Amino acid sequence: MLKVRVKLKDKKFSVPVPYSLLNMSSFIITSKRVNRFINKVIEKNGSKFIFPQFDRNDLKPLLQSLSKHKGLVLVDTKLGDGTEIEIKL
Repeated sequence: MLKVRVKLKDKKFSVPVPYSLLNMSSFIITSKRVNRFINKVIEKNGSKFIFPQFDRNDLKPLLQSLSKHKGLVLVDTKLGDGTEIEIKL
């Protein structure tokens, strides 16, 4: 399970993201229809960036390896205003 922890000056909360949700989101990201929609929105804003088309088979090994490395800290940031963000497997 991916754990996102955010600490503000007066508030602290955590958001757990199950691996099953990550797998479902990979189906959405690799969809051709969603890719066309994202590229149309980017083009409307005037940017020349093109969102690349991903293949599901390319993301599958990445998602499988995430569950093998539990406890690994992916992001740990502390800002000057006291905000802390941590993303951990």
